[in-house]
Formats: sequence, structure tokens, C-alpha cells
Amino acid sequence: MTVLSLPASLGTRLGLAFAAGLVMATGQAPLGLWWLALPALVALTGLVASAATARRAALLALLGGAGHFALALSWIVEPFLIDVERYGWMAPFALVLMAFGLALFWGAAGWLSGRLAPGHRAIGFATTLAAAELARGYLLTGFPWAMIGHVWVGAWPAQVASLVGPSGLTLMTTLAAALPVALRWRGLALSAALVGAMAGFGLLRLGQPEPEPPGLTLRLVQPNAAQSMKWDPALAASHFRRLLSFTAAGPRPDLAIWPETSVPYMLDRSPGLLEEVAASGRGAPVVIGIQRGEGWRFWNSLAVVAPDARLVATYDKHHLAPFGEYVPLGDLMFDLFGLRAFAAQEGYGYSAGDGPKVLDLGPRLGRVLPLICYEAVFPQDLRTDTRADWILQITNDAWFGTFNGPYQHLAQTRLRAIEQGLPLVRVANTGVSALIDARGRVLAELPLGQAGYKDVALPAPLPATPFSQLGEMPVLFVLAGLCGFLFRPRGMRRA
Repeated sequence: MTVLSLPASLGTRLGLAFAAGLVMATGQAPLGLWWLALPALVALTGLVASAATARRAALLALLGGAGHFALALSWIVEPFLIDVERYGWMAPFALVLMAFGLALFWGAAGWLSGRLAPGHRAIGFATTLAAAELARGYLLTGFPWAMIGHVWVGAWPAQVASLVGPSGLTLMTTLAAALPVALRWRGLALSAALVGAMAGFGLLRLGQPEPEPPGLTLRLVQPNAAQSMKWDPALAASHFRRLLSFTAAGPRPDLAIWPETSVPYMLDRSPGLLEEVAASGRGAPVVIGIQRGEGWRFWNSLAVVAPDARLVATYDKHHLAPFGEYVPLGDLMFDLFGLRAFAAQEGYGYSAGDGPKVLDLGPRLGRVLPLICYEAVFPQDLRTDTRADWILQITNDAWFGTFNGPYQHLAQTRLRAIEQGLPLVRVANTGVSALIDARGRVLAELPLGQAGYKDVALPAPLPATPFSQLGEMPVLFVLAGLCGFLFRPRGMRRA
């Protein structure tokens, strides 16, 4: 049973499913219209739950996902427009393939729920869709961008992520959308109660007193180097001087931080580089984003330069972007067939670092968990044996354009701060650079497209959250229990 009287024409239903997906995407940053996204998810759930067959349910869910990802991930065309004459023709194909590729997860959820008895299909779709969203964060290296639960970033319910993470937020959201479909007005009341409870917890958590801050001043350096000119050899010196001048300006901070790959030279092949960086710090250490190499292997790295020009810590990005930073199976193809063109070990792309780690910067600066670029979208990449005092993300969001990509990336870093209960410092090449407290609030920022620096006072960490200790396990148990109940033999039907 559904709240709405739905049209019988399959073509009309498919169009409505695609439109519902488009509206759902307005809940993602920068719009954040969760109050539009949630009703659109209700409509999509109703369409899928009332499908005549499992195949039709899969098709409706697929179209809904395609609409959602086509709008939410429209920034995916931006990298192809950096050199539009050479790569511009690929942009529409990339968007279509990405939208429908990720929508396959939603289609699988629709097919599974479509095999249930009619009374179970709405809740079944909520469960399988949440499971599919969790799975796409892990399978094939994972890509948990624009998850359904992300619509709450910036709103009170986002604080629930400290308990159950983004997958738990997604499951609660899909259930809130399914209850009115399954139970009509009684379900609508239950849905309102669920969202109200999420909001109430968030309001309570945000109202808690703040711990005493450590008294550290950090400098966020944002050079704003356009991607089309970032690696121009003729501009390398001026880009480097800009970083040095921003670091050396004004009162001395306790630590200066540069963005991902902001240094246009190689770490191990640039005599005098560390001395220039250290001099700009005027007695304070400087964190730089730089490439380093050993033979024909190269890494996308973060390095900490001490005031005496010593390299005191390094971190190599370990969760690389497929095709953007390396070619999947490229090293294997070289080992098996001698094909060099895709092998990171032969200098074609980056090599992956050893994994997440916490850097100890001493008793004053404390322990920091470094993240490079889109490592911040993976909650599992923040699981370490040692708890950090704060999180540092350096990134180059010039690849993501100026509309939704950079703001969605920022929104996901805010969720990481909530999940871990740790302040997060974000330094981006073109913006948005930001200081985020342990409850995910943006306390200071350098806007998109602005060159400059900002000195910020690091907030204090909170006690370890349930999610930081347990990860996805509680949500997995809940999903397993729901699936066990829904897909018991008597709840199934033939496709």
C-alpha cells in the first residue's frame, strides 16, 4: 500500500523515478535541501514498492539512482575541461557512465526488494538500499560520495553519525522514507518521530559545553593555483614564492600548513627546498603537500619540515583515485606481460602508501591523523590503533570545479569530524580551506577561489565516539537482522 495514487504507465513511472532522483540530489551540498530530498525518497520508495515485478522494481530504482548521481556528481565533468580541446569530448560519457554505474547498486536493491511479498517491499527497499550504499563505499576501492545520509550534513540529525556513522544515517533516512509508504498515516507519524529523535539528539549534542582548547594557532595557506596552470614550469617559481610569502607574513603561528601537491618540485630532487620552506616558517614547523620519488616510483605525500630544515615526518597517500592517480591492475599487467604504460612501479601514476597512520608532532602540536584529498570521504580510512588529537586534510579541489564538488567534499570532511569527535583542519589549494570543530561545525574558512592565509585556533578534541570505536559493525548487525527477517522464505515471492 502506498500513500500516493501512482500512475500505471511504466514509461511515466520511469520518468517519475528519474525526476525523484534529481530532486533527491538537492539534499547534497551546496544546496542542502533535505526537506526536498526526503519527500523525493518517499516518492521513489513508493514507485519501487508498487512495481509489478522485481525487474520493474530494479529498473525504477536504477533510474532513480541515475537521476540522483547525474546531478549530485555533475562535477565529474570538470577534470575533462581542464584541457578541453583534448579531453572535453569525454565529459558527457564520464557523467553518464558514472551516474548509471553507481545506480546499479540502487537497481540491485530494487530487484531484491521487488522479490518480497507486497507488504514488505517498502521496508525491504529501505534496507537493501542502505546496504547498497554501504557496499559502494567498499567495493572496487569504494566511492561513498553523495550517500543518502549526507543530506543531513549541517543539520541537527548529522550528529547521529557520532553513534552510527554515515551508513547508519543512511539507513535511518531510508527507513524514515519507507514508513509512510508501508503504513500510510501511521507510518508518517513514525517517520516524523524518527527524524525528530535524530534532530533531538543532534541538538542535545551540539549544546554540550566545549573542552578547553590546546592554545595552538595554525595557519591555513591557500595559494589558489588554477589547475590548468598549476604544473606550468614557467609559473612554478611564482607559485612557490606565493606559498613562502603567505607563510612568512604576519605574526608567527605554531604551525603552517600547505595544500596537497602545492610544492611544484620533487621532495628528493630539489636541493635547498627544505631550507627555503623552513626559513618561511620563522621558527615554526611547516606541513607541505609534495610529490616524492624513489627510482621510478612516486608518491603523493605530506611532509613536515622542522625549523632547522629537517624532515621530521612524512605520510604517503594510500587510498588512491582509480584512473586519476593510478590504473587498477597496472602493476600486475607489468609483472605478467611487461606492459609498462599503466604500471606505477615504472613511473606511470602514483604508488600507494602503507596505510593510515598517526604522526606525533611533539607534546605541543600533539598527534595528527593526516588525510590527502579524497581519503577524507572514506570513514574506514580514519581507523588507526592510536587515537589522534586532531585530523588534518590537505587537498587540491581545483579538479572539482566551482559549484557542487568542492562543497560536497567539505561536507564529507565535516562528517568525519563528527564521527571521530575530533577537530579537523582542512587546507585546500583553491578552497574551501576550513577549521572544523569536533562536532562538525565550520568555525573559520577561506572561501573558494581566494588566495591568502588564515590563522585559526585549534579546538579541543572530544572523548572517543561510539562510531570511532565500533565502526560499521552495529549497522551491519542491524542490516543483517532486517534482511534475515524480511527475506525469510515465507516473505519471498517469485519475480
